[in-house]
Amino acid sequence: MHISEGILSAPVLAAGAAAAAAGTMAGLKKLDTDHIAQAGILASAFFVASLIHVPIGPSSVHLIMNGIIGLILGWAAFPVILVALLLQAVFFQFGGLTTLGVNTCVMAYPAVIAGALTRPLVLQTGLRAKVAAFACGVLSIFLSAVIAGAALMATEKGFFNVTLMILAAHLPVMAIEGIITLFGVEFLKKVQPELIGSFKAQFKAGKGE
Repeated sequence: MHISEGILSAPVLAAGAAAAAAGTMAGLKKLDTDHIAQAGILASAFFVASLIHVPIGPSSVHLIMNGIIGLILGWAAFPVILVALLLQAVFFQFGGLTTLGVNTCVMAYPAVIAGALTRPLVLQTGLRAKVAAFACGVLSIFLSAVIAGAALMATEKGFFNVTLMILAAHLPVMAIEGIITLFGVEFLKKVQPELIGSFKAQFKAGKGE
């Protein structure tokens, strides 16, 4: 869901850069040395998952995997997604350097929101946890499409039809991401169940200090 360069207005680009910087600063505060390896693995997964693009006007359709990243990392998803997007922009010209801030917001804020909303249920067991994991993947893509559309419409109201097209094109992606997130979470709960709640516990410990 990369927005190409030369599309957005200067105020939207500036606002996106500021919002991405704020999110990245918050994420770096949550990311300690014990979780650098986990963050690197998730950055690689995000990088690879979103390499195959189907152009949709000024944006594109592809897998994102931001739901499971936000579920595991919380605010630390911001620097992870920022680094992956930067490498994609430099090596493959996906998105661009001027739109890096906006594209980071498009993918990272939904990751944080979807993860925060669904994590309490995902940490449980049974059908409720499975539905929550699926919902995390769906919600993250839906919010990404909404934010991308909002950025386009803030630049030019004529992008309304493009926004609807982006939302419609991502409907199957939402279902796929939901399924991938569901199976990914179920796998992690079997092999390393503490991983999903680790950053949440870290955050609580930090607040208690």
